[in-house]
Amino acid sequence: MKYLAFEKSVGCVIYRKSEGETLFLLVQYRSWQWDFPKGHVEEGENEEQTLRREVLEETGIADLEILPNFRESVHYFYTAKGNEKKERISQGRGIYIFKNAVYYAAQTNAQAVAIDFENKAYAWLTHEEVLSRLINDGSKKVINEVVKKITKH
Repeated sequence: MKYLAFEKSVGCVIYRKSEGETLFLLVQYRSWQWDFPKGHVEEGENEEQTLRREVLEETGIADLEILPNFRESVHYFYTAKGNEKKERISQGRGIYIFKNAVYYAAQTNAQAVAIDFENKAYAWLTHEEVLSRLINDGSKKVINEVVKKITKH
């Protein structure tokens, strides 16, 4: 079994306007952590294809207008635990993961969200509420950069 894995994911900060306010979508993973929808790049996909596929799979949202000239990368290391660790071992994948997560931002008119089996819940939140639910600094940096960009846009 290999122990170390280098992986790339693509995610999206999805936002919508509601009664003069900007709301952002967070999903709650099986690990109970809140974050933006994201997932692994599949063979033959470019980043936009991955973004659209992952958002559709995790939220049911297809209506996305990708914010031009916005792309942020976050690099981090983690050790798989619990069910993820068991799954990775059974698949012969490393349990020590160096991750490059690339984020885009996209506006939607959709309000309804249909979360998939990978997630427990979702919430449309204000910028301040998002910051209070996120636990990792990389995601906090990304949401702050999105807010700067859409405020200028």
